[in-house]
Amino acid sequence: MFHKLHFWQHIWRKIRLVESLPYLSLFLWMLPLLLFTSGHNSLMAHDEALYASRARLMFDSGNWITPWETAHHKTPGPYWLIASFYKLFGISDTSARLPSMIASIFSLWLVYEIGKIMLGKKLAWLATAILSGEFLWLQYSRLSTPDVPMIFLVLLAIFSLIKTELHPKYHYFWSFLAGFSLGLGFLVRSFMIFLPIIALLPYLIWEHHRHRHLTNPILYLGFCVGLIPTGIWLWLSWLHYGNQSFEELLKFVVQLGSEDREHNGPLFYVWNIPLKAFPWPFFGLLGLFLTVRRPIPLYQLILVGFPLVLFVELSIFSTRLSHYSLCLYPFIALLASVGLSWLGNIYQTGIHSQLFLKKGRKNILNLFAKNNLPRNLSYGFGGFGVFLVIASTVIISYGGSDIRKYATITLAMGLGWLILPVVWISRYHFSKKFLTARYWIAGWLITCWLTLATMGSLGLLSDYNPILRTFLQQSAIASIIQSHPIYYVQIDQKTQVLLNFYLSIHPQQVGSISQIPALSYALIYTDQSPKLSRTYRIIGTVKKYQLIQVLP
Repeated sequence: MFHKLHFWQHIWRKIRLVESLPYLSLFLWMLPLLLFTSGHNSLMAHDEALYASRARLMFDSGNWITPWETAHHKTPGPYWLIASFYKLFGISDTSARLPSMIASIFSLWLVYEIGKIMLGKKLAWLATAILSGEFLWLQYSRLSTPDVPMIFLVLLAIFSLIKTELHPKYHYFWSFLAGFSLGLGFLVRSFMIFLPIIALLPYLIWEHHRHRHLTNPILYLGFCVGLIPTGIWLWLSWLHYGNQSFEELLKFVVQLGSEDREHNGPLFYVWNIPLKAFPWPFFGLLGLFLTVRRPIPLYQLILVGFPLVLFVELSIFSTRLSHYSLCLYPFIALLASVGLSWLGNIYQTGIHSQLFLKKGRKNILNLFAKNNLPRNLSYGFGGFGVFLVIASTVIISYGGSDIRKYATITLAMGLGWLILPVVWISRYHFSKKFLTARYWIAGWLITCWLTLATMGSLGLLSDYNPILRTFLQQSAIASIIQSHPIYYVQIDQKTQVLLNFYLSIHPQQVGSISQIPALSYALIYTDQSPKLSRTYRIIGTVKKYQLIQVLP
């Protein structure tokens, strides 16, 4: 008995040691979410495959400046980054995604450091753990797109601006780093970097009397140095394409600002963000209300002003897509940590937090405390969890193979939500007083983690085109595409960009089937094959396409 007790004490000491090392604990929390897969990977069309295939074009051609037939409409930062990882680790889906994964981990650590300064260590750790459990953030942390690398640079700039105030001794270093990060952001995300820069203006202008950032020449020097790689690329591109290099960059941003893509209206982010980051935006709204009632000293215009201004910018911007809002997600997590912690105080003491409200004041938050909102949330989500468990169990027992995969996710989510009422009932009905607010808060975190981990293990966060992947991996098909060019007459753009990445020899477009040389291979629509005048043999079929060989 003594040995068993000693063993568990040893385990507890190890756990407490990990807790005392926030960087390590956050890394261990996030790493499985980044790595869990079904054992297979395939790129998402359209954006991810575009970035990966363009980087491959640079890598294969050896031309990292002007590999395009005409001037390109985006700055080359993400292509250079992905192509560099091709050079280090070879061409693969994983290599293409590594830059975003690494940027995500460093972004999490920056959120922790920013949160630690603004809110304290406990809330900073909680905010970082919450960010890891936001679906859209995790999804784009595993995609070969420039969104997360750009957000890393924005967070680095914000962190550097704060450090400039805290450490006047190293004022020049932090000022330069802040400007450099924002300047380098232009290379990564083109004109999109100006949206977060504009969102920083309330802090830069209204707090100027304190920090003097806007009159700091080192900040502007860093910004100009950060622009140097973009300037060199533009100059070399101009030598090759002429004025078209500048025109394409400007035309693209004007097009984005005036194009209503997918008919997403001004209220798009009002419903899309709560859906893609559930349940954290609701805690974030509570945290926003709390911080407006009791502003955070010195940094209110970063914690609250930045996301509010950015949200308005994104809503006004005509092109509204889910991933454009990703820069809001770290701030949703920071505000959600405030809201969840406040609810945790009610859970544990039944009294609202003195950090944000004055005692005895009558308002809606006092009403929440009086009505014991944590209890209601525990029972409500617990009931929802019971429903999910029952429904998913029935589907897994009687449903088809495809729907079973999604039922497994709902089962994991349902089991997670049951933690909340179990913890509540155990504490308040069975006198398990050791179940403090930390356990109740952990219930929320574990549920989101478990759900996302299940999605990852089923391949839903890594294997986006399994049918095409399986087709291309067939031995007969693989031997052909590795040694012969593939022609196509007309295929949809998403399939085209996927083939641009996966085919060793770049596919070639022709105007008609008659232009394809004899004994060559072509990808055609299945419904076109009866109309072909030339003889051919079918090699394989995938989705709505056939791979054929044109015979003499």
